[in-house]
Amino acid sequence: MAIVVLEKDITHIENGAFKIKEPYLKLLRHMEQIAKNERRRLREKMRKGKMDVVYIQKNDTFSTYLFIVRGYEEERRYFNPAVRKKVENIYQELMIEALKGHAQFLSEAY
Repeated sequence: MAIVVLEKDITHIENGAFKIKEPYLKLLRHMEQIAKNERRRLREKMRKGKMDVVYIQKNDTFSTYLFIVRGYEEERRYFNPAVRKKVENIYQELMIEALKGHAQFLSEAY
């Protein structure tokens, strides 16, 4: 979900009234790349562990997912504001990671 938020933010900045877009776009694209690499690693672990997560539905209050692990199934509902808060925390972690990499690049360049 954090990747979806990043993609939407990139689109908003590209189409928005920002005077200087490039620094924001670089940061968000770097965050997106970090997130996609992490998702790739997670999917590989899940494949090896024979795990799958299937989105079932979303209403105003809850999102429902089906977890399948080695043939066992369990349906779970998550409170949407809690999911949003978790995505926000992940977004902040990605930003810190991206900024660390950017700061290291700048220190090496100068």
